[in-house]
This record gives sequence, C-alpha cells and structure tokens, in this order.
Amino acid sequence: MAATFLIRPAKLADAPAIAAIYAPYVLHGTETLELVPPEAARFAEKIETAAQKGWPYLVACDGETVIGYAYVTQFRDRPAYCHACENSIYVDATHHGRGVGRALLAALIDAATQAGFRQMMAVISGIGPASPALHAALGFTEAGRMRAVGWKCGRWLDTLYMQRALGPGDATPPSPDAT
Repeated sequence: MAATFLIRPAKLADAPAIAAIYAPYVLHGTETLELVPPEAARFAEKIETAAQKGWPYLVACDGETVIGYAYVTQFRDRPAYCHACENSIYVDATHHGRGVGRALLAALIDAATQAGFRQMMAVISGIGPASPALHAALGFTEAGRMRAVGWKCGRWLDTLYMQRALGPGDATPPSPDAT
C-alpha cells in the first residue's frame, strides 16, 4: 500500500505533537545530543520564530496526525551566516520506512531555497546510517566530522557535517538587500 501523507507549514497547535515525536530521540537515541526533552512551548517558540523570519518549518501529516517535522534555522547567529541554514528533521518511529523523511527533506530544501538560503547544513550526531544516507540521496556531501564531541548513552559520539548548495549556491553573490 502506498504511503499517504501531506506536508504543510507547521502551526502553533502542532507543538505538542512535535514534542512527542522528538522526546524518544532525546531519551533513547543518539540522533540528538539533548538530554532532556523540551516542552511543547519550546517548539511553539521555534515555530513562531521561523514564521517571523520567513524560515520554513514543515510537518508531515497522516490525516490530522503529525508524523514528522522538519525546519531550518540560520546556521550560526552572526549576520554573515544569513545565507546558510541548518536543517532538523525527525519522523515518528512508527512511520519510518514510508518515505516521510525523504519527502520532508525534499520539501524543506525547496522551501529553504525560496526563503533565500544558499547553503544547507545537516549536523548529524550519533551517525547511524539512516540520516547520512537520506541526506546523500538528496545531494548532500560530507563537509567534516568532529570526533567524540558528545557523551550520551554511555559512549562518545561523533558529529558529521553534511552540506549542499541551494539555488545558485556560491556561484553568484547574494543581492545587496539580502543581508
């Protein structure tokens, strides 16, 4: 049976579902180096900030149920980084293998390009095979690796950086009004 889900912009009302998707990754996985799951209010703040700044924050829904989410933030907070973003993407474990992550990341790439970003970074902790493979399938290449920078689940964890150009990438300078 074909997977059916809809990708749409996140709403503040989605924050509890997003928090519920993220919590198991925090508590039991190495995909994030957070140790305490954030409250839904923190996700609502992120959704609101993204909307104010014109950055994409997307959810995948199966009917009315949020089954995954993806968003970008500016890669670093200094003004010269305003053309580079970092993605975050998480899918409810019961929906893995249905193409949700791929569809979310593809939509996020398009939306981030429309928002004016020129480079997208993926900062992948734990470095299991799924996230690097997903990012590579959508044009990301390895940009670097930091060894043993996090301690979680009783072991040292590396962080992998992957990157892809968006739109014209670095082939042309940004417009003067884009900074």
